[in-house]
Amino acid sequence: MLLTDSKIKTSKAGSKCIRLKDGNGLFLTIRSNGKKFWQFRYRFLDKEKTLSFGRYPQISIAQARELRFEARRTLAKGIDPSAVKRKEKAVAVFRDRNTFGAITEEWLKLQEVKWSPNYLKKTLCRINNHLLPELKNRPVTSIEPLDLLAVLQKIESKGCKEMSHRVLRIAGAILDYAIITGRTKQNITTGLSKALQPYSQTHYPTLGANELPAFIIDLENLDTSEQNLIAFKLLMLTAVRTGELRTAKWIHINLNGREWRIPAENTKMRTEHVVPLSSQSMGLLNELRDISGDSEWLFPNSRKQVHPVMSENTINNMIHRMGYKGRIVGHGFRSMFSTILNENGFNRDAIERQLAHMERNKVRAAYNRAEYLPERREMMQWWADFIDSGNVRTIPVRFGQKKVADSLVTEKELDYSGNLLFPLNGATLH
Repeated sequence: MLLTDSKIKTSKAGSKCIRLKDGNGLFLTIRSNGKKFWQFRYRFLDKEKTLSFGRYPQISIAQARELRFEARRTLAKGIDPSAVKRKEKAVAVFRDRNTFGAITEEWLKLQEVKWSPNYLKKTLCRINNHLLPELKNRPVTSIEPLDLLAVLQKIESKGCKEMSHRVLRIAGAILDYAIITGRTKQNITTGLSKALQPYSQTHYPTLGANELPAFIIDLENLDTSEQNLIAFKLLMLTAVRTGELRTAKWIHINLNGREWRIPAENTKMRTEHVVPLSSQSMGLLNELRDISGDSEWLFPNSRKQVHPVMSENTINNMIHRMGYKGRIVGHGFRSMFSTILNENGFNRDAIERQLAHMERNKVRAAYNRAEYLPERREMMQWWADFIDSGNVRTIPVRFGQKKVADSLVTEKELDYSGNLLFPLNGATLH
């Protein structure tokens, strides 16, 4: 017998669930708390399943029967109506989270595993300062090109032309994600750069080769700790990024193999990077063992409660104290490295590999982390000798004060991990 509204209203809740049948799998469940729900029972692939249609009286008898009809029609096509409902719910969840702020939050979570903490911090700062104040609560489909252009022109009005282009690229990446997840159908950033003021890309300030001798003398005369001095010299000798230097651990250093293997999580591009070690770098690391050899880190922070490693401002603060503020920054030594080696005829691809610049072909990049390694070993020794010798005119002090004669290293002078122990008994240090 078909259900009626009067029969439903006169049915009282009991201590257990009561089910009132309407036929063809449709029934009304009355829970002990008095709440009433429409449900549809069916079989799919020889399994019994139950699909909920919603509460009564919000869903009327006629609506429940129509939903049953649609479910049976779906079954007739060989499709599970419960799977259809789950899919529709998932789409609805995405569509409900359709504000620019909600989409940006999702997008950032995906980038956390791809980007370095420092790059993620910079991107988040740009989003919070420029995009979210104007667009956070706007449905993404309601944002027009002129809306975003107004945000970007506000940045330009402060004289930050390059930043406006950077923020545009970030917005474009967020909107690409919105398209993929079904929240919008177009990326309004396409072509928007043409409406922005052009800018000349600025590079990190650096010194010329003829300025190196005086700089190194000033560095040697700087009143700083021996650990900081060694850190600065290794930064110049290895051409690594300052963040990679700061987070270096002794387990990453293999002096026997004359290599520093920077793990993927410490690099900007999230791929392992091999740095061949010159004799000068070997000597400096041997000295550093006396200072921080009992620490996990090459450059531990004396204020461990603040941060376990050397501050990110240490290198640039040293530069400022030397009187070179505005003339060079820590990252500028990478530019110097590239310029001088290119001018001296080294293989451009080997230079780029040594600088750990991302290979455009990601498949190829997976196989070339050690590409050009023999050539890079020769190149890194040449670079260290260039800094340390008359190639930049005579420097009064040896940049690498101690050099390790690798031919005199024996198995007895290696620890269990293959790293060089010190002092090196019998090795010539000069």
